[in-house]
Amino acid sequence: MLPSSDGPEVDRSKALRRWGPLAVIAVVAIVVVAALALGGGGSDDDEDAGGDGGGSTPSADAPEGAVSWSEAEAAGTTDELTWPETCDQETGRVAIPYLMAAECYADVEGDNGGDTAKGVTGETIKVVAYVAMEDDPIIDYITQAIANDDTVAQASETLQGYNELFNAMYQLYGRQVEMEILVGSGTANDEVAARADAVRAADEMGAFAVVGGPVLTSVFADELAAKGVICVGCTAGNPEYFAERAPYLYGPAINSDQVLIHLVEYIEKKLDGKPAAFAGDEALQDTERVLGYLWIESNDTSAQQAQRFEDLLAEADIDLAESISYTLDPARLQEQATSVITRLKQAGVTTVVFSGDPVAPSTFTTEATAQDFFPEWVLGPQALVDTTAFSRTYDQEQWAHAFGPSPLTVKPDQTQRGHWTLYEWFFGTEPPAPDTSPVLFPNVAVLFGGLQAAGPDLTPETFQAGVFSRPPTPRYTTETSLSWGDHGLWDYDEDFNGSDDMTEIWWDPEATGEDEIGKEGTGMWRYVDGGTRYLPGEWTDEVRLFEEEGSETILDAPPDDELAPEYPAP
Repeated sequence: MLPSSDGPEVDRSKALRRWGPLAVIAVVAIVVVAALALGGGGSDDDEDAGGDGGGSTPSADAPEGAVSWSEAEAAGTTDELTWPETCDQETGRVAIPYLMAAECYADVEGDNGGDTAKGVTGETIKVVAYVAMEDDPIIDYITQAIANDDTVAQASETLQGYNELFNAMYQLYGRQVEMEILVGSGTANDEVAARADAVRAADEMGAFAVVGGPVLTSVFADELAAKGVICVGCTAGNPEYFAERAPYLYGPAINSDQVLIHLVEYIEKKLDGKPAAFAGDEALQDTERVLGYLWIESNDTSAQQAQRFEDLLAEADIDLAESISYTLDPARLQEQATSVITRLKQAGVTTVVFSGDPVAPSTFTTEATAQDFFPEWVLGPQALVDTTAFSRTYDQEQWAHAFGPSPLTVKPDQTQRGHWTLYEWFFGTEPPAPDTSPVLFPNVAVLFGGLQAAGPDLTPETFQAGVFSRPPTPRYTTETSLSWGDHGLWDYDEDFNGSDDMTEIWWDPEATGEDEIGKEGTGMWRYVDGGTRYLPGEWTDEVRLFEEEGSETILDAPPDDELAPEYPAP
């Protein structure tokens, strides 16, 4: 969200020098996951829609009292149970016009357990929604390139709107979510303010759960977990980080380790040992690819991630010629870019794998052109670099040779996307914060999906069990496949991040259309093969990059088998 331009002038260079790990900004990039999480379940129709229909074995038993439509159907008890009025009993899903609508959950007889946990009574569930401060120079620095001018008041109203929508439509076993807004007291990387805000949410505001948080520090999440408060979308981290803080932290988006696993498989099957055919320099196009890795460094975690990438490449017998880090210090970024591009060029790199923030590529690509260095640019674990809004700010002569795997999904135009259409369906107007809406929506959706899956005995433990009990959502092209827990996709049992699959994209500097926040312009990402998505192990060796035929930028409308059902407005 872009802070108000009416705020005081701030020395941005000084404020930015001590940023936390920029990989954490992936939390902001939940433009990626505009899906109603925890849909799960499925029917034969789901399989026809392009996937397994969510038919894998759940990684945990559903909590007592939480009976989904598919479980009742399997037991032959759907007619014996009472279902909410908001349940479409033809489909077994909540009656909202959204492709990823969650399954219905049956009513329970008698008492719901009353005060089952901190922040929970027989009538209410206290939820705190974190909104970044209005004049944060760090968020301003990141978002100024895409001209997002939503205000704190608009974001707060949008969050309350989603809360009202889900309260009306989801199964909460006699309770309602009371949402209170917490405006951050410090910048995105201010650890002291983050800790104080977490204490306020937990102790003063009495939260059972929090949605969102300061995007450049994990202290907020750490403090909430220590106080036994659930937080959805408040930080990023590796699988071990989340597991060590179970059952409190959840993320809608894919984590960086999972992206690395996809990336190495992608490189191994499509790029390794082949000529750098998509480089901008014709002299490189007949040269066997030489990989260089350019990554952001701010602490031990980012260095560990870079080493993890090298180790995964080594396991696949793939060489890495250069691994170079940078820091996002605006005062030194140009100086770093000069050195970085010189090193990559001298090492004979044909293919630069970029892992970092959405601002730095503008400087790196401009410097590469200045040094007459035109390699391939491949997407690694990054934040917002694979959005059209930011990619339009890079040197287009360079970015015309950018491609790689992305967790984003091919979408129709802004007004046809799930977060937007749901809000308009329910309230009759667009979201008050239209640009920030896709960032706010998934966290609230994941929370409510977990609340109904937890059953009437609501605790952090039943919340985790409910989330983990849900099978993966159906496979589509316009929505990412979501799952939490162990579904045989990763090498660990406790996956606290939702998105699992990725697609392949390439940059077309001549294409025109809307970016992710509805701004018209030139330059668009193209989705290969109509946006087909791949789980780990599913990537093929077929290369269809830079071929317009079969690719998509923005869909005129979702495919026929991915159209959301229609329902009258409530």
